[in-house]
Amino acid sequence: MKISDEVAPLASATLREEDDFFDMSNLSGKETGLPFVVWISPSMGAPHDVRVKVSLGPKVHKSELVSVAIRPEVRVVGGSFDTANLRLLRKWIELNYDTIVKYWDGEIESTKDAIAAIRPIS
Repeated sequence: MKISDEVAPLASATLREEDDFFDMSNLSGKETGLPFVVWISPSMGAPHDVRVKVSLGPKVHKSELVSVAIRPEVRVVGGSFDTANLRLLRKWIELNYDTIVKYWDGEIESTKDAIAAIRPIS
């Protein structure tokens, strides 16, 4: 086996992870009213149900994102997130549930339209 044969699958996996990160849209506190950044995305063929990602700021490595499932209940499925912030995130998700799901399912096709439909918590 040539070295290039061993590297190609790894390079493809790395590129796909970067593409997945590129497909996510980050929503700052200005859009959400939250003290952290929420990332939303269309499903893009994901093998799991609707999720959002969370980070403390907009500049983050993909491995630092907290993954939060929203169905059947809001819960952390990857990473860790403190209870107070999870409570705030639950409130925001309840307020924007339909928009998040429709964007995930492709019913809202434009990121711009999804962001315009997002409502901040008070």
